[in-house]
Amino acid sequence: MRPVVLYITGMMRCGSTFVGNVLNELPGAVHIGERYFLWKNAVLRDGTNTLCGCGLDLLDCDVWAKHLGGASGPDRKGAERLWDLQQRFLRTRHTAPRLAESLGRRRRPSEVDELGDAIAEVHHAVAAGSGAEVIVDSSKYAADAAVLTARDDLDVRVLHIVRDPRATVTSYLAPKNYLERMSAPRTLGYWAGFNVASEAVGAALDPAKYLRIRYEDFTRRPRAVTEEIARFAGYSDASAISFDSDTSVVLGANHTVTGNPDRLRHGRIEIQQRERWRDTMPLPGKLAAFAGVAPLMLRYGYR
Repeated sequence: MRPVVLYITGMMRCGSTFVGNVLNELPGAVHIGERYFLWKNAVLRDGTNTLCGCGLDLLDCDVWAKHLGGASGPDRKGAERLWDLQQRFLRTRHTAPRLAESLGRRRRPSEVDELGDAIAEVHHAVAAGSGAEVIVDSSKYAADAAVLTARDDLDVRVLHIVRDPRATVTSYLAPKNYLERMSAPRTLGYWAGFNVASEAVGAALDPAKYLRIRYEDFTRRPRAVTEEIARFAGYSDASAISFDSDTSVVLGANHTVTGNPDRLRHGRIEIQQRERWRDTMPLPGKLAAFAGVAPLMLRYGYR
Protein backbone atom coordinates (compact mmCIF):
# COMPACT_ATOMS: atom_id res chain seq x y z
CA MET A 1 0.00 0.00 0.00
CA ARG A 2 1.30 3.46 -0.95
CA PRO A 3 -0.65 5.94 1.17
CA VAL A 4 -1.02 9.58 0.27
CA VAL A 5 0.70 11.81 2.82
CA LEU A 6 -0.78 15.29 2.77
CA TYR A 7 2.05 17.14 4.49
CA ILE A 8 1.13 20.59 5.81
CA THR A 9 3.90 23.18 5.90
CA GLY A 10 3.95 26.82 6.96
CA MET A 11 4.63 28.89 10.05
CA MET A 12 3.28 27.72 13.39
CA ARG A 13 -0.11 29.23 14.34
CA CYS A 14 -1.19 29.11 10.69
CA GLY A 15 -4.42 27.20 11.38
CA SER A 16 -3.06 23.81 10.35
CA THR A 17 -4.62 21.95 13.28
CA PHE A 18 -8.13 23.11 12.44
CA VAL A 19 -7.71 22.57 8.69
CA GLY A 20 -6.30 19.10 9.37
CA ASN A 21 -9.21 18.18 11.62
CA VAL A 22 -11.69 19.26 8.96
CA LEU A 23 -9.88 17.04 6.44
CA ASN A 24 -9.99 14.25 9.03
CA GLU A 25 -13.72 14.02 8.25
CA LEU A 26 -13.05 12.84 4.67
CA PRO A 27 -13.63 9.09 4.15
CA GLY A 28 -10.33 7.23 4.39
CA ALA A 29 -8.42 10.23 5.78
CA VAL A 30 -6.68 10.46 9.16
CA HIS A 31 -5.17 13.63 10.60
CA ILE A 32 -2.24 12.70 12.87
CA GLY A 33 -1.31 16.24 13.88
CA GLU A 34 2.29 17.31 14.48
CA ARG A 35 3.89 13.90 14.10
CA TYR A 36 7.30 15.59 14.33
CA PHE A 37 6.78 15.78 18.12
CA LEU A 38 5.52 12.22 18.57
CA TRP A 39 8.66 10.77 20.15
CA LYS A 40 9.32 13.87 22.26
CA ASN A 41 5.80 14.14 23.66
CA ALA A 42 4.68 10.53 23.91
CA VAL A 43 7.87 8.69 24.86
CA LEU A 44 10.21 11.27 26.35
CA ARG A 45 7.32 13.09 28.08
CA ASP A 46 9.12 16.33 27.39
CA GLY A 47 6.63 18.21 25.22
CA THR A 48 3.83 20.66 25.96
CA ASN A 49 1.06 18.07 25.69
CA THR A 50 1.14 14.26 25.99
CA LEU A 51 -2.54 13.87 25.09
CA CYS A 52 -3.87 12.47 21.85
CA GLY A 53 -6.62 14.46 20.17
CA CYS A 54 -9.08 11.80 21.34
CA GLY A 55 -8.40 12.90 24.94
CA LEU A 56 -6.38 9.87 26.06
CA ASP A 57 -2.68 9.85 26.81
CA LEU A 58 -0.77 9.02 23.64
CA LEU A 59 0.53 5.83 25.27
CA ASP A 60 -3.03 4.73 26.06
CA CYS A 61 -4.55 5.59 22.68
CA ASP A 62 -5.22 2.52 20.50
CA VAL A 63 -3.89 4.32 17.43
CA TRP A 64 -0.51 5.14 18.98
CA ALA A 65 0.06 2.61 21.80
CA LYS A 66 1.05 -0.36 19.65
CA HIS A 67 3.42 1.66 17.51
CA LEU A 68 5.01 3.28 20.56
CA GLY A 69 5.65 0.04 22.40
CA GLY A 70 2.32 -1.10 23.80
CA ALA A 71 2.53 -3.44 26.79
CA SER A 72 6.30 -3.72 26.52
CA GLY A 73 6.64 0.02 27.06
CA PRO A 74 8.15 2.71 24.83
CA ASP A 75 11.75 2.54 23.63
CA ARG A 76 13.14 5.62 25.38
CA LYS A 77 16.65 5.22 24.02
CA GLY A 78 15.36 4.95 20.47
CA ALA A 79 13.09 7.97 20.96
CA GLU A 80 15.98 10.03 22.31
CA ARG A 81 18.05 9.19 19.26
CA LEU A 82 15.29 10.03 16.78
CA TRP A 83 14.48 13.33 18.50
CA ASP A 84 18.18 14.24 18.54
CA LEU A 85 18.51 13.40 14.84
CA GLN A 86 15.46 15.51 14.01
CA GLN A 87 17.05 18.49 15.74
CA ARG A 88 20.32 17.93 13.88
CA PHE A 89 18.90 17.30 10.41
CA LEU A 90 15.23 18.29 10.11
CA ARG A 91 14.92 21.86 11.36
CA THR A 92 13.74 24.52 8.91
CA ARG A 93 17.33 25.69 8.51
CA HIS A 94 18.18 22.26 7.11
CA THR A 95 15.74 22.49 4.20
CA ALA A 96 18.31 23.35 1.51
CA PRO A 97 20.62 20.34 2.09
CA ARG A 98 17.67 17.95 2.50
CA LEU A 99 16.23 19.20 -0.80
CA ALA A 100 19.58 18.82 -2.55
CA GLU A 101 19.76 15.22 -1.32
CA SER A 102 16.21 14.45 -2.40
CA LEU A 103 16.99 15.83 -5.86
CA GLY A 104 20.13 13.69 -6.11
CA ARG A 105 22.53 16.65 -6.02
CA ARG A 106 24.40 15.52 -2.94
CA ARG A 107 24.82 12.36 -0.93
CA ARG A 108 22.30 11.77 1.85
CA PRO A 109 23.77 11.07 5.33
CA SER A 110 22.88 7.70 6.80
CA GLU A 111 21.20 9.48 9.72
CA VAL A 112 18.74 11.13 7.32
CA ASP A 113 17.94 7.72 5.81
CA GLU A 114 17.34 6.44 9.33
CA LEU A 115 14.95 9.31 10.03
CA GLY A 116 13.14 8.85 6.74
CA ASP A 117 12.58 5.16 7.49
CA ALA A 118 11.31 5.89 11.01
CA ILE A 119 8.90 8.58 9.81
CA ALA A 120 7.61 6.45 6.94
CA GLU A 121 7.09 3.61 9.40
CA VAL A 122 4.75 5.85 11.41
CA HIS A 123 2.72 6.70 8.32
CA HIS A 124 2.49 3.09 7.21
CA ALA A 125 1.56 1.94 10.71
CA VAL A 126 -1.28 4.47 10.90
CA ALA A 127 -2.49 3.51 7.41
CA ALA A 128 -2.40 -0.20 8.22
CA GLY A 129 -4.05 0.19 11.60
CA SER A 130 -6.85 2.50 10.45
CA GLY A 131 -7.27 1.52 6.83
CA ALA A 132 -6.62 5.14 5.88
CA GLU A 133 -5.57 5.98 2.36
CA VAL A 134 -4.70 9.61 3.15
CA ILE A 135 -2.55 10.61 6.14
CA VAL A 136 -2.68 14.32 7.00
CA ASP A 137 0.60 15.24 8.73
CA SER A 138 0.64 18.84 10.02
CA SER A 139 4.24 18.82 11.30
CA LYS A 140 5.11 21.97 9.28
CA TYR A 141 8.85 21.36 8.91
CA ALA A 142 9.89 21.85 5.30
CA ALA A 143 13.11 19.82 5.75
CA ASP A 144 10.98 16.98 7.09
CA ALA A 145 8.74 17.19 4.02
CA ALA A 146 11.77 17.30 1.71
CA VAL A 147 13.01 13.97 3.05
CA LEU A 148 9.62 12.32 2.58
CA THR A 149 9.16 13.56 -1.00
CA ALA A 150 12.09 11.39 -2.10
CA ARG A 151 10.48 8.15 -0.90
CA ASP A 152 8.90 5.68 -3.33
CA ASP A 153 6.67 4.10 -0.68
CA LEU A 154 4.71 7.31 0.02
CA ASP A 155 2.75 9.63 -2.26
CA VAL A 156 3.68 12.95 -0.65
CA ARG A 157 1.75 16.12 -1.46
CA VAL A 158 2.63 19.42 0.21
CA LEU A 159 -0.11 21.75 1.43
CA HIS A 160 1.42 25.11 2.30
CA ILE A 161 -0.80 27.21 4.59
CA VAL A 162 -0.03 30.91 4.88
CA ARG A 163 -1.47 33.24 7.50
CA ASP A 164 -1.12 37.01 7.78
CA PRO A 165 2.10 37.64 9.77
CA ARG A 166 0.39 40.37 11.78
CA ALA A 167 -2.01 37.74 13.12
CA THR A 168 0.94 35.46 13.87
CA VAL A 169 2.77 38.20 15.77
CA THR A 170 -0.36 38.97 17.79
CA SER A 171 -0.76 35.29 18.68
CA TYR A 172 2.83 34.90 19.87
CA LEU A 173 2.71 38.07 21.96
CA ALA A 174 -0.34 36.84 23.89
CA PRO A 175 0.57 34.63 26.90
CA LYS A 176 -0.32 30.94 26.46
CA ASN A 177 0.75 28.06 28.68
CA TYR A 178 1.32 25.78 25.67
CA LEU A 179 3.22 28.28 23.53
CA GLU A 180 6.51 30.07 23.99
CA ARG A 181 6.09 33.83 23.87
CA MET A 182 8.14 35.42 21.07
CA SER A 183 8.97 39.00 20.22
CA ALA A 184 7.62 40.50 17.03
CA PRO A 185 11.02 40.61 15.22
CA ARG A 186 11.72 36.96 16.06
CA THR A 187 8.24 35.89 14.99
CA LEU A 188 8.57 37.71 11.68
CA GLY A 189 11.94 36.06 11.10
CA TYR A 190 10.46 32.63 11.72
CA TRP A 191 7.43 33.47 9.55
CA ALA A 192 9.64 34.40 6.62
CA GLY A 193 11.94 31.40 7.10
CA PHE A 194 9.16 28.80 7.33
CA ASN A 195 7.32 30.16 4.31
CA VAL A 196 10.39 30.56 2.11
CA ALA A 197 11.44 27.01 2.99
CA SER A 198 7.95 25.74 2.18
CA GLU A 199 8.06 27.45 -1.20
CA ALA A 200 11.47 25.92 -1.90
CA VAL A 201 10.07 22.44 -1.34
CA GLY A 202 7.08 23.25 -3.52
CA ALA A 203 9.30 24.52 -6.33
CA ALA A 204 11.20 21.22 -6.35
CA LEU A 205 8.01 19.17 -6.74
CA ASP A 206 5.75 18.42 -9.64
CA PRO A 207 3.27 21.36 -9.65
CA ALA A 208 0.45 18.88 -9.05
CA LYS A 209 2.05 17.94 -5.71
CA TYR A 210 2.11 21.44 -4.18
CA LEU A 211 -0.79 23.67 -3.14
CA ARG A 212 -0.68 26.96 -1.25
CA ILE A 213 -3.71 28.43 0.49
CA ARG A 214 -4.27 31.37 2.81
CA TYR A 215 -5.87 30.60 6.16
CA GLU A 216 -7.97 33.75 5.87
CA ASP A 217 -9.50 32.40 2.65
CA PHE A 218 -10.29 29.14 4.42
CA THR A 219 -12.14 30.91 7.25
CA ARG A 220 -14.09 33.10 4.82
CA ARG A 221 -14.94 30.34 2.33
CA PRO A 222 -14.38 27.10 4.26
CA ARG A 223 -16.47 24.85 2.06
CA ALA A 224 -14.91 25.99 -1.22
CA VAL A 225 -11.31 25.95 0.06
CA THR A 226 -11.80 22.53 1.67
CA GLU A 227 -13.10 21.18 -1.63
CA GLU A 228 -9.99 22.55 -3.34
CA ILE A 229 -7.73 20.82 -0.81
CA ALA A 230 -9.72 17.59 -1.07
CA ARG A 231 -9.27 17.53 -4.85
CA PHE A 232 -5.56 18.11 -4.34
CA ALA A 233 -5.46 15.08 -2.01
CA GLY A 234 -7.22 12.91 -4.59
CA TYR A 235 -10.87 13.24 -3.61
CA SER A 236 -13.54 14.00 -6.17
CA ASP A 237 -16.16 14.70 -3.51
CA ALA A 238 -15.89 16.42 -0.11
CA SER A 239 -19.58 16.30 0.77
CA ALA A 240 -18.92 13.90 3.67
CA ILE A 241 -17.64 16.88 5.68
CA SER A 242 -20.55 18.22 7.69
CA PHE A 243 -20.51 21.97 7.20
CA ASP A 244 -23.57 23.33 9.00
CA SER A 245 -23.05 26.50 7.03
CA ASP A 246 -20.11 28.64 5.98
CA THR A 247 -19.64 29.54 9.64
CA SER A 248 -19.54 26.13 11.36
CA VAL A 249 -18.57 22.48 10.88
CA VAL A 250 -19.27 19.28 12.80
CA LEU A 251 -16.09 17.40 13.76
CA GLY A 252 -15.70 13.91 15.19
CA ALA A 253 -12.84 12.50 17.24
CA ASN A 254 -9.27 12.72 15.96
CA HIS A 255 -5.94 11.20 16.91
CA THR A 256 -3.61 14.17 16.66
CA VAL A 257 -0.20 14.70 18.25
CA THR A 258 0.42 18.17 19.76
CA GLY A 259 -1.11 21.22 18.08
CA ASN A 260 -3.60 23.83 19.22
CA PRO A 261 -5.62 22.65 22.26
CA ASP A 262 -8.76 23.21 20.19
CA ARG A 263 -7.96 19.83 18.61
CA LEU A 264 -9.57 18.27 21.70
CA ARG A 265 -12.94 19.82 20.82
CA HIS A 266 -15.54 17.73 19.00
CA GLY A 267 -19.03 18.41 17.74
CA ARG A 268 -20.19 21.67 16.19
CA ILE A 269 -17.27 24.08 15.88
CA GLU A 270 -17.59 27.71 14.87
CA ILE A 271 -15.27 28.81 12.08
CA GLN A 272 -14.01 32.12 13.33
CA GLN A 273 -12.39 34.82 11.23
CA ARG A 274 -9.88 35.77 13.91
CA GLU A 275 -8.20 39.00 12.92
CA ARG A 276 -7.69 40.52 16.37
CA TRP A 277 -4.55 42.22 15.18
CA ARG A 278 -6.64 44.77 13.26
CA ASP A 279 -7.98 46.16 16.55
CA THR A 280 -5.20 45.32 19.02
CA MET A 281 -1.98 45.97 17.10
CA PRO A 282 -0.85 49.63 17.20
CA LEU A 283 -0.33 51.32 13.85
CA PRO A 284 3.49 51.49 14.29
CA GLY A 285 3.47 47.73 14.91
CA LYS A 286 1.43 47.09 11.77
CA LEU A 287 3.77 49.23 9.70
CA ALA A 288 6.87 47.60 11.18
CA ALA A 289 5.50 44.11 10.51
CA PHE A 290 4.71 45.02 6.92
CA ALA A 291 8.11 46.62 6.39
CA GLY A 292 9.88 43.58 7.82
CA VAL A 293 8.40 41.03 5.41
CA ALA A 294 6.78 43.20 2.73
CA PRO A 295 7.92 41.19 -0.34
CA LEU A 296 6.39 37.97 0.98
CA MET A 297 3.23 39.68 2.22
CA LEU A 298 2.65 41.21 -1.19
CA ARG A 299 3.39 37.88 -2.85
CA TYR A 300 0.70 36.24 -0.74
CA GLY A 301 -1.82 39.01 -1.38
CA TYR A 302 -1.66 40.80 1.99
CA ARG A 303 -1.88 44.59 2.03
